[in-house]
Amino acid sequence: MSKGTEGHFDTLPIGRLGLIPLNSSAALGKKVDDYLVSWRKGRGNEFAEKYVAAYEGYERDSYIIQSQVPRFGSGEAKGIINESVRGDDIYILLDVCNYSLTYSLCGYTNHMSPDDHFQDLKRVIAAIGGKARRINVIMPFLYESRQHKRSGRESLDCALGLQELTAMGVENIITFDAHDPRVQNAIPLHGFETIQPAYQFIKNILRNAPDMKLDKDHLMVISPDEGGMGRAIYMANNLGVDMGMFYKRRDYSTIIDGRNPIVAHEFLGADVKGKDMIIIDDMISSGESMLEVAKLLKDREARNIYMCSTFGLFTSGLDKFDKAYEEGLFTKVLTTNVVYQTPELLSREYYISCDLSKYIALIIDKLNHDASISGLLDPADRIQKVIRKFKNREKI
Repeated sequence: MSKGTEGHFDTLPIGRLGLIPLNSSAALGKKVDDYLVSWRKGRGNEFAEKYVAAYEGYERDSYIIQSQVPRFGSGEAKGIINESVRGDDIYILLDVCNYSLTYSLCGYTNHMSPDDHFQDLKRVIAAIGGKARRINVIMPFLYESRQHKRSGRESLDCALGLQELTAMGVENIITFDAHDPRVQNAIPLHGFETIQPAYQFIKNILRNAPDMKLDKDHLMVISPDEGGMGRAIYMANNLGVDMGMFYKRRDYSTIIDGRNPIVAHEFLGADVKGKDMIIIDDMISSGESMLEVAKLLKDREARNIYMCSTFGLFTSGLDKFDKAYEEGLFTKVLTTNVVYQTPELLSREYYISCDLSKYIALIIDKLNHDASISGLLDPADRIQKVIRKFKNREKI
């Protein structure tokens, strides 16, 4: 991590850096750009004078390349790049879950769906026209990744989407907490990285829980289902505590809202009485499962409950969370800023936003130099560092 901030790279940049945040990720893109600008200004790399051509445009006031996706009255659109990107190493950033953006369709106002955002991504790639040296897509919420396997006569949209992008010239796809990382098998000859924000969750929990005790007798990590055991095990191992798991009993004879309803949550794990709980999952959609798990833990006399999720979608609004918080079912909710956050969510006293802009900037900075990002993909060292600071009562 220090290499990214201090700038001691042993490799030349693969091309002039260009960042294209689509409208869906404009705010996040600006934060990422600010980090890159501050790190690269005055970096004084020893190669800069020797390899002048390779470092052309290395230090700039902004790495953002202006783009547009204007729409016609019929709802059709086109991608436009407002400056040359020939030979550039391009990073396109988008949030397919940003429903706050709208467009006019024959006089009606339409909110943009994930399909609309994905089409806009392809339009911008098409506008680049193969002139860039390399195209990288940073898509924190992987498009259609919830449909990762067939259970009947179903489409595999995520696999098709990945193949579409690589066919258009995309070399690397960076995502966060993919629902099932095995979807990368659809593009085995291209770069695909799924990143866990465990470090950001642990850091923000410890910042807001000064009385937390990091041992097996006082803390436990919970997976709300069997599919999320991997991330819960990783966090529990780093914290040195036990892990528990709920598994969902579903009614497979019934389909409601496109899925089989959950009949009950069954718990597997040690006694939770008097312990703090960290519930970790990839996304909060409606939030029903997370809140039910929190209630079941409270029924077992758990102490404080911290709910962590990479993607806070809150598709059914915040009323259920407001009511649950008033009833004391949980202490804090933590999600990241890689998907759209409503002003209402940001105003809630129980909500903590985990900023991933610096993390994304580090990844871009390293990839632009063709440097290894393995240290960023496994943040165990940084997690242990923040735990030591917490135990020593140092500022985190």
